[in-house]
Amino acid sequence: MIPGRAPKGLYAETKFREGVRALGRRGLSYDTWHYHYQNRGFAELARAVPETTMLLDHFGTPLGVGPYAARRAEIFEKWKVDLADIARCPNVVAKLRGLAMPDNGFGWHLRDTPPTSDEFVAAQSKYYLHAVDCFGPDRCMFESNFPVDRLSISYGVLFNGMKKIVRDFSETEKDAMFSRTARRVYRLASWSPVSMTVHKLSTEFCSSERPRSKPG
Repeated sequence: MIPGRAPKGLYAETKFREGVRALGRRGLSYDTWHYHYQNRGFAELARAVPETTMLLDHFGTPLGVGPYAARRAEIFEKWKVDLADIARCPNVVAKLRGLAMPDNGFGWHLRDTPPTSDEFVAAQSKYYLHAVDCFGPDRCMFESNFPVDRLSISYGVLFNGMKKIVRDFSETEKDAMFSRTARRVYRLASWSPVSMTVHKLSTEFCSSERPRSKPG
């Protein structure tokens, strides 16, 4: 597990909140990465500074290693409640990525071959769908977490898996989750040739998922 370096209770500190508030005054947003046991503190921060757009990264990181390895089911239930509480803050947007990190406890980085997209869906769809249910497509960004995800899963398989998870959503909702939400929140007003290519790739299935050894 990657050790956290922030002091305990940082989200509640007056000076820290003033700093986050200053971002909003300047038209900037605040991205955060923390662990599941900090989700309640983050919700309190979001309620205390409603004028600043905040981006919750990595699902609020439900841990599954170290002292949390045997508590994944318990943590998942608690995580669901806390995520719904965070989603009640209209200034928070969810960045849905990073669950393939070793910290989450799926163990794919220990395998000889990476998972298929179907294995990815079976293991992680409940996290994605709960997040979308709480935040709605217009407040969700489907993303990769490369290069860190490369420890566990390939880029094509990851995006195939995410597209399978939302295959029953409308095209408008998919466009929001894979493109429009990010463009709105980060104020990416225009399409560049590169961004058009990335969007095209993100909305099509990769043609092959041949089993192969993980990259070294």
